[in-house]
Amino acid sequence: MAIRVFLLLPVFLSSAIVSFSLYEDQAGLADWHQRYIGKVKHAVFHTQKTGRKRVIVSTEENVVASLDLRHGEIFWRHVLGTKDAIDGVGIALGKYVITLSSEGSTLRAWNLPDGQMVWETALHSAHHSKSLLSVPINLKVDKDYPITVFGGGYLHAVSALDGEVLWEKDFTAEGFEVQRVLQPLGSTVIYVLGFVNLSEAVVYQIDSKSGEVLAQKSMAFPGGFSGEISSVSSDKVVVLDSTKSILVTIGFLDGDISFQKTPISDLVEDSGNAEILSPLLSNMLAVKVNKRTVFVKVGGEGKLEVVDSLSDETAMSDSLAVADDQEAFASVHHEGSKIHLMVKLVNELDNVLLRETIEMDQHRGRVHKVFMNNYIRTDRSNGFRALIVMEDHSLLLLQQGAIVWSREEGLASVTDVTTAELPVEKDGVSVAKVEHTLFEWLKGHVLKLKGSLLLASPEDVVAIQELRVKSSGKNKLTRDHNGFRKLILALTRGGKLFALHTGDGRIVWSMLLKSQACERPNGISLYQWQVPHHHAMDKNPSVLVVGRCGSDSSAPGVLSFVDVYTGKEITSSDIGHSVVQVLPLPFTDSTEQRLHLIADTVGHVHLYPKTSEALSIFQREFQNIYWYTVEADDGIIRGHVMKSSCSGETADEYCFTTRELWTVVFPSESEKIISTLTRKSNEVVHTQAKVNTDQDLLYKYVSKNLLFVATVSPKGAGEIGSVTPEESSLVVYLIDTITGRILHRLSHQGCQGPVHAVFSENWVVYHYFNLRAHKYEVTVVEIYDQSRAENKNVWKLILGKHNLTAPITSYSRPEVFTKSQSYFFAQSVKTIAVTSTAKGITSKQLLIGTIGDQILALDKRFVDPRRTLNPSQAEKEEGIIPLTDSLPIIPQSYVTHSHRVEGLRGIVTAPSKLESTTHVFAYGVDLFYTRLAPSKTYDSLTDDFSYALLLITIVVLVAAIYITWALSEKKELSEKWR
Repeated sequence: MAIRVFLLLPVFLSSAIVSFSLYEDQAGLADWHQRYIGKVKHAVFHTQKTGRKRVIVSTEENVVASLDLRHGEIFWRHVLGTKDAIDGVGIALGKYVITLSSEGSTLRAWNLPDGQMVWETALHSAHHSKSLLSVPINLKVDKDYPITVFGGGYLHAVSALDGEVLWEKDFTAEGFEVQRVLQPLGSTVIYVLGFVNLSEAVVYQIDSKSGEVLAQKSMAFPGGFSGEISSVSSDKVVVLDSTKSILVTIGFLDGDISFQKTPISDLVEDSGNAEILSPLLSNMLAVKVNKRTVFVKVGGEGKLEVVDSLSDETAMSDSLAVADDQEAFASVHHEGSKIHLMVKLVNELDNVLLRETIEMDQHRGRVHKVFMNNYIRTDRSNGFRALIVMEDHSLLLLQQGAIVWSREEGLASVTDVTTAELPVEKDGVSVAKVEHTLFEWLKGHVLKLKGSLLLASPEDVVAIQELRVKSSGKNKLTRDHNGFRKLILALTRGGKLFALHTGDGRIVWSMLLKSQACERPNGISLYQWQVPHHHAMDKNPSVLVVGRCGSDSSAPGVLSFVDVYTGKEITSSDIGHSVVQVLPLPFTDSTEQRLHLIADTVGHVHLYPKTSEALSIFQREFQNIYWYTVEADDGIIRGHVMKSSCSGETADEYCFTTRELWTVVFPSESEKIISTLTRKSNEVVHTQAKVNTDQDLLYKYVSKNLLFVATVSPKGAGEIGSVTPEESSLVVYLIDTITGRILHRLSHQGCQGPVHAVFSENWVVYHYFNLRAHKYEVTVVEIYDQSRAENKNVWKLILGKHNLTAPITSYSRPEVFTKSQSYFFAQSVKTIAVTSTAKGITSKQLLIGTIGDQILALDKRFVDPRRTLNPSQAEKEEGIIPLTDSLPIIPQSYVTHSHRVEGLRGIVTAPSKLESTTHVFAYGVDLFYTRLAPSKTYDSLTDDFSYALLLITIVVLVAAIYITWALSEKKELSEKWR
């Protein structure tokens, strides 16, 4: 009996390793989540004596949020839809946040403290127009002051208490465009100013209580207006004429319209075209002329006078009341690594209320917007704080000569992502090492043992988590042997490149894209430029950032080469030609620089780097370089090949002409291209052969030249449900981009997009909507190579009698066959990705970004086209799942757990050095990172593995063996004495 007890004890202890676990102490060890709001475009301060001081903001990412003024943290936020852009923000009754969105058609009220929606009102909208929101400034919560809203050609008065539309007025007359809606303080008359065909000014006087038109007057202006306008008082506006050389003051006191023209040349010598800037100043406007900002004072009779001028790089705030009869505004100028902040009185520009100079990172660019707020100091004087928005979309609060807090809101608009390795840890250069004493080592393992046996207290759980984070070394700035520590390089819409650490998501470095040819180049894409191998470790890896001087595709391009380790720009160049497409080539020179081709709008391609070695490598492969272009609007896909060197005075030896090799034209009356996709160029395929259930070999058709194309009927290109099943059909193609051959075509009748797809190895999975079933569907297509049918015998493959060394060319017609299957899927999808590992051995998982902004991990076996209702025993042994009509959604399979990646736009995966593990990075308004092991961590021990428990188990086993041996010897001796 004693022997049995000793033998069962170690078995119980060893099973405890698997049976017991603590989930809460693992949170945040391998994943992180960062919340952002985006580039701020509206801001309203709420700094009453009672309650927390906050600022309400709306952003270009369609986010409305409440930020803590002390620390910049998010109190609450709401991310609206992609088509629900916010047009205005205000605070009503001192307790409601009012937002106007969707081009003036949706008005909402949010509870100021917690952000809960109070009411929502849909407003009548007839056509596109300016959206104007006017919220009365009052704090009387017991009296309703109507909110005035203009949008879609209609003027509405809406109750702030419940959102009821009190009245509406139609301004949809042809050619009439409302420019301003003004209501003098304390007056019940609303003035509506608009232009008819930009040549006639019209003013309506409307009763704010009933909506009745009290008066209407108009006056023609022969020169016409440009549309740029600034309100300087409750009865005056200043407009630029159509030539942008004359300022026109329009007065409408008591409804009488008057014009006062002032040429810009009378105000500024040698003036060119002018531009009215956005700040609202009392009886003053700011005009940009000759790269200077000119302050123009508006007199009582509309007379204009220049009172000051500043650099055009100065940003200004709206004016703010600081006393009973005085208003002030803030101006901010960024120069080098310093910010100059000034607050002046509007009527006395020589009277500077505040002048501060603040040190700041120079990699933020120029100041784009300024929002000012005042407060009363302890000495009863006026204090000022400024909320500024920088060129890189970052948000900073300035107060008392310092940056109180900053937020890197550029990360809410990531456009392209890649990964890079960290430097190798070297002796004397690595970060400080964590050294534990023997007591600390024993204490840590005792805590882990208590956690494994479910004996840990809440304090112990916290201590265990801190110990893991401290001892894991996940935040070191050097690479580890598992490849868990990497840099995530993210390029933003603001043209800034960020390097994020996978350990905790912190910003290691950042760099703003600059150019001599333009002020603000836009970031387009990001590419690996130089990745030195072990024989060239003395050189740091670098990336190529491609930008453009403007939003037009014909704008000149900008190239920037950035050191991955330091974040410093190695070099940059204004390439002098446009950038339509960037083609990374599979060739590198002796310094490991990857060759790239950049195609421009005139049909030429340009080779980079521009070196003689790169040119010689390129010329050797000149006839083997192909690529394609997609003209989605015209329904055309073209294949291209190299032709010859460029000719002309401006051409160099690195410029080449191309010729069209093939064209696929989709009939515009029946098909419209809505999605195209290819395989990742760096994807690793472990094996091309696949053993079927009948022991035959199937050879995957693995080609990097395969293009997935999805088309839909023109009527079905709209919103889901906008057409009947008979009017829409979805067709998908697999096209060889070398020859233009269509290898496979599959039609889905009664279906429409949007189509979200992922392409890996020899299979493609795509998501769409089935109009007949009123459900979303997911279809998988696998393509196999039939030309190797003679190599299906496994024994031939083992004995080396196969024919796998025969040359393969895309010009020979491939013999392929496909297998496909469709399944219902319960959710709408924003994006789809697939896991990637170092050797491609680990099972694949689909990463599905759902409409709820979460990421679902779905095993590839669920979308296996070989699934049947009753799989055979051989199919069960292979792991084929019985067929069902719908794909499962398992709550535990959400890799984002309880987090939501608001505004999810993309998912990027990258392999680690461990074959079992892959990096997953998701971006939208938020950022999320985690590590996944689709087939579990079969090649490593988990982070929470208890070595102490293993040691105790070994000791107990050794003791049990010794005791059983002693008992056996004693028993044997006693039997011999009988």
